[in-house]
Amino acid sequence: MSDIPVYMVVNLVITDAETYRKYEKGFFPLLKKYGGEFVTYDDQPIHLEGFSPRSGRMIIFRFPSEQAAKEWYADSDYQALSEFRRAGTRMESLTLVHGLPSRK
Repeated sequence: MSDIPVYMVVNLVITDAETYRKYEKGFFPLLKKYGGEFVTYDDQPIHLEGFSPRSGRMIIFRFPSEQAAKEWYADSDYQALSEFRRAGTRMESLTLVHGLPSRK
């Protein structure tokens, strides 16, 4: 299963942009440390069907494996940095979604 990528899908509402920017500034080096790649974000996602009480920003990034994603999340430097995210946002959801195995 190590060759199956994992996508992290995040939905949050920014409540303090200045504090959240501190999180953003330190985010990318830690993401890259675990082979993570930023895919996209959208502040105005379009919901087409079903119940969705969520609002705010949708963010998607990718890791090469579930293990890499979990190690990134557990990293003490990331956890320290995430205090800025926690202080500057309201987290609606943070979800891991398994991708398809790579075709070799």
